[in-house]
Amino acid sequence: MGALMLAEAAFAEGKYAQKIPVYGGMRRGGDVTVFLRLDDKPIRRTSGIYEPDALIILDPTLIKHKKVTQGLKEGGTVILNDPMKPKDLDIGVKLGNVATIDATTISTEIFGVRAIPIVNTILMGAIAKATDWVKIDSLFEPIMHTFPGRIGELNVEACKKGYEATEVA
Repeated sequence: MGALMLAEAAFAEGKYAQKIPVYGGMRRGGDVTVFLRLDDKPIRRTSGIYEPDALIILDPTLIKHKKVTQGLKEGGTVILNDPMKPKDLDIGVKLGNVATIDATTISTEIFGVRAIPIVNTILMGAIAKATDWVKIDSLFEPIMHTFPGRIGELNVEACKKGYEATEVA
């Protein structure tokens, strides 16, 4: 869902986007990998992304698995949902940007305690801060379109808090 909202924000800025989801376990909270391409020109390639420029990792426990960074380009960007400081993050790859955000805690503050925290929109704010992919303001309309009413307002607030609380190194 987050990748779709990022794609819509990119479209609103006159960019091109392509989203390819790959689902693991068929349950809420199961494994999901989403490939997202953004460009200033039309995108013709429709395969997975094997050498990503960036990784957005929603579950901090995944960073322990070396496979999660497999193929990440040298000098790439990692955005991680973790209270750890970016300077303390060592994932075994030479990175350009590292951004961390304690999205789980922010989710609890905004949405309350949940079995599976809602971190997508918080991390979208982190993405806007750590990359030049989309502007923070471009995310608000896709969020409100996806989540109308009060839920959308809470998610916009979450996105803003994610932007403000993200630490980039």
